[in-house]
Amino acid sequence: MAVTSQVYEGYSVINGKQHDGEATTIHNPSNTADRVGILHDVSSHVVEEATEVAKRAQQEWASLSGLKKGATLENMAVKLEENKEDIATLASSEMGKPIKEMKGEVARGIQLLRYYAAEGSRSDGDVIPATDPQVHQYSKRVPLGVVGVITPWNFPVAIPIWKMAPALICGNAIVWKPAKQAALTASKLMNVFQEVLPSGLINMLIGSGRQVGNTLLEKANIDALSFTGSTETGMHAAAICASRNIKYQTEMGGKNVAVVLEDADLDKAVSAILSGAFTSAGQKCTASSRIVADKKIMPALKDKLKTAVAGLRVGEALDEQAFLGPVSSKDQYEKINGYVSLAKKEANVVAEAQTIASDYEGYYIHPLIVDGVDANHTLAQEEVFGPFAVLLEAEDFDEAIEIANHTDYGLSASIFTNDLNRSHQFLERSEAGMVRVNLETAGVEFQAPFGGMKMSSSHTREQGQAALEFYSETKTCAIKHG
Repeated sequence: MAVTSQVYEGYSVINGKQHDGEATTIHNPSNTADRVGILHDVSSHVVEEATEVAKRAQQEWASLSGLKKGATLENMAVKLEENKEDIATLASSEMGKPIKEMKGEVARGIQLLRYYAAEGSRSDGDVIPATDPQVHQYSKRVPLGVVGVITPWNFPVAIPIWKMAPALICGNAIVWKPAKQAALTASKLMNVFQEVLPSGLINMLIGSGRQVGNTLLEKANIDALSFTGSTETGMHAAAICASRNIKYQTEMGGKNVAVVLEDADLDKAVSAILSGAFTSAGQKCTASSRIVADKKIMPALKDKLKTAVAGLRVGEALDEQAFLGPVSSKDQYEKINGYVSLAKKEANVVAEAQTIASDYEGYYIHPLIVDGVDANHTLAQEEVFGPFAVLLEAEDFDEAIEIANHTDYGLSASIFTNDLNRSHQFLERSEAGMVRVNLETAGVEFQAPFGGMKMSSSHTREQGQAALEFYSETKTCAIKHG
């Protein structure tokens, strides 16, 4: 199957106008000879302009009723739906996510916009009893102002929208810096949304993290920051925001675990583990990168994993039959292969897919599961962010939980069992922000809070009603009457 794509030009957008800049050619990770588009980087000097434009737009936006703001978000959803095929195809071609997954991600973006559009007609505060019966006291949510949004490349549609939609409905304006590996898709989204958005309400900057990202963090007149990315960069961002007294949230890494007990339905467990570990080529912060199994079922689990992984289709991102595509870039390819080399030197291969269903040179990595290392090993502790998982053995249920919690991260954890008692124990004892029974670690519904514990986040939550708490402040009001 040939991978072809129309060359797309990606520009920064400030006050509704495109900004030219230094050109970079973007190639398709499914076929590195295929040119997907051209990015035009801006330099740090435009960050201040984007922020001031956003400040002016925010004042007018905040003065609108919730119903009017909600109507704008609904119009954004309509535009996204009208352009869903083009956006999904561009994103798959740009960063390698299989087209089936990418279409699902765009659909989720539409749902998110409609979910938060409805918040425009819901209560945004409470009436609070006062000591004096002649005092009317109430609280209400008010906007923060201008929110800086820094987003990763692995969910180029859903993550920006799940940050921007609640920020907008709460009355904020946005300065958005997408990862360069997803900036063509970001540019396409901006072009679509500009048709219905007030000018300057969202300003999008394409550029390096070192220049544009750091300027946004260190100097821009923003009132809050929402960041998703690596733990190292997230900690850097948090420190700068704290020093400036800017409200911030960071969603960072994960070393997520799937625990399999001896009474589990192994066929269902293996299906969920493979989806959690290898869809999006394992490039999810919620990916299942550790599998902890009771020793009683370890031989049977290994056999099933070996058979199932061998049958996985690794193919081009636009291949509708591909279970996983390439990883997103040369840097990712080299980093992940470093862990693969370590695994083949110091661990034992349990399961590996052998065939790449493509005639092209691309950043393809064979999905791999290994064992033969302990819970302290690099492979069991560091986030690989690729199609890789390590299998660890537990003596019993208590040791399985101990191993599961033995990580600096705490984003997502799953257990596979038919024992209701141990299911509830796992839900209570697991040190993760999202805990699931007989479900994969990856994925959470848009109406539910998303976020982690320990080094996985700054202890706030995204999506659902929780997002509204971050993107607003509470004002308490009192009126003396009579």
